Amino acid sequence: MILNKKDNIYMVGIKGVGMAMLAQFLVFKGFKVSGSDVEEEFQTNKTLANSKIKVKHGFSLKDFPEKIDLVIRSSAFEVNKNIELKFLNKKGVKIVTYAEAVGYLFNQYFGISVCGSHGKTTVTSWLGYALFKSDFSPNVLSGSYVRQFKGSSLLGKSKYFVLESDEYQNKLQYFNPQMVALNNIDFDHPDYFKDKKAYFKVFADFIKKIPSSGFLITNAEDEQCLKISKFNKGKNIFYSVNDIKNLEKLNYKYFYQAKEIKTENYGQSFILYKNNKSLGKFKIKLMGEHNISNALAVISSCLELRVDLEKIRKNLFLFTGASRRFDVLGVYRGSVIIDDYGHHPTEVKACLQAVKQRYGDKKIITVFHPHTVSRTKALFDDFVKSFELTDSLYLMEIYTSAREKFQKLSSLDLMKKIGQYNLKNNKKQELKYFKNFSDIEKDLRKIASKDKVILLLGAGDIFRVAYKLLNISSKDI
Repeated sequence: MILNKKDNIYMVGIKGVGMAMLAQFLVFKGFKVSGSDVEEEFQTNKTLANSKIKVKHGFSLKDFPEKIDLVIRSSAFEVNKNIELKFLNKKGVKIVTYAEAVGYLFNQYFGISVCGSHGKTTVTSWLGYALFKSDFSPNVLSGSYVRQFKGSSLLGKSKYFVLESDEYQNKLQYFNPQMVALNNIDFDHPDYFKDKKAYFKVFADFIKKIPSSGFLITNAEDEQCLKISKFNKGKNIFYSVNDIKNLEKLNYKYFYQAKEIKTENYGQSFILYKNNKSLGKFKIKLMGEHNISNALAVISSCLELRVDLEKIRKNLFLFTGASRRFDVLGVYRGSVIIDDYGHHPTEVKACLQAVKQRYGDKKIITVFHPHTVSRTKALFDDFVKSFELTDSLYLMEIYTSAREKFQKLSSLDLMKKIGQYNLKNNKKQELKYFKNFSDIEKDLRKIASKDKVILLLGAGDIFRVAYKLLNISSKDI
């Protein structure tokens, strides 16, 4: 695929997180971009509006731009099933997927891929911000709106391209990285990967692409990451929060560890050690042990790129986070309202631990919207054990994709098992089930008070409940 600066690009499914960040980036690069998507409000609406991208709400054969040279489609929409894609395909317009388009751009740079099951968005945004503030002028594509970017992407003038790289549907096959930051490997997307072996293989194949001149930065506490590091032909750089047994057996040149971790009024602090030598104190605004780990990925990546240590220390602290990642949206009747994208048991536990760390004296009300039947079914037992730190759990009915309509599983099944688990472990926990957002909103309006924190969790649109309570929209975030 050859992108010409005169190309008029039309994007089908433009409101999707990845599509919106790509659209903004293409506009930065000088392309003429427009697109279409369903009518509902997305959190990406603000990103698209900031870039003055014209979006057609709903799919039809009307109101196309006068000229379309290239179509980029979200994988959520198939050529033979979408009315616009069918029409444009018959007209002979070239159609490529989001991953193909991003891969084409990424592979022209010194590509820095941030991948793994959890923490991709935070590490991508944080690393991009730290490099930007250190005058490295990176190109960045992050999977969420970042207030400090005023969007989800940054246009740089350097050779560096920091990309949030998604393993789903093996999008990694399109990227040829020079550097990889691999956070963790924790089985997910069971609707696409038939088992853990298939999931692991996608990452293994990707790491094999790193050239001998490149390097892998990865989490030494993750067994799968340790296994996969053996496929790397370049340099291995490890980091950890906790002590690692048999550290001497690791094939590494540098090892970074956070010690003396403290909860502070601004967030957290720790002492960073490189090969057991102290590099001094670092401070971050983000909560939770998982964000200490994310910070280590950012620091070690920056040091490998030879960013000045004091600039890293300063800019690491200045970063305020990405949208929908422990996002404190406001206060309703005294209750702090937090929105988070967590939709995997590991993410649920990490987020609740961060809430407990920051708001330990408050009662936690968690509203969870399970995302897809396939994930809920495959990780069912892990989900049952993941809500121990919340005082009340409100379960919304499972978000179900069109291809899962035939599968019979309900949030009621999950609630029943959680109840049994609590009984067995002598845990008192309020459990409630809801079929729609309006009923959740009504309930929260009744119980909200200054002694509570309300956490909205899920990869779907559970954030709409927060918008209703706080009387805001995506434009206000």
